[in-house]
Amino acid sequence: MQALFWLLDTALSLYVWALIISAILSLLLAFNVLDSRNRFVWTVADFFYRVTEPALRPIRKRLPNLGGVDLSPLVLIIALQALRILLATSIAPALGVYRF
Repeated sequence: MQALFWLLDTALSLYVWALIISAILSLLLAFNVLDSRNRFVWTVADFFYRVTEPALRPIRKRLPNLGGVDLSPLVLIIALQALRILLATSIAPALGVYRF
């Protein structure tokens, strides 16, 4: 049981990092710091887009249009961090897993 909670916590943490990298990468592409015609840059950007977009799309539909500012990664990161805290403080101790 402890390994399952550790795996879930690690997966959530990695997904938060993927969201951060995706947001930074999209900013660098938008300001032409990175060249999207470069095959490696395009491949990395496409990978992070495909990983994060399914979770971000429903949040984007519900958030108001702020004129080019996308707050959906921030909203999802806050929700995932809240889930990690809930897992560590409530669910895991209730099931007898104290440290993971």
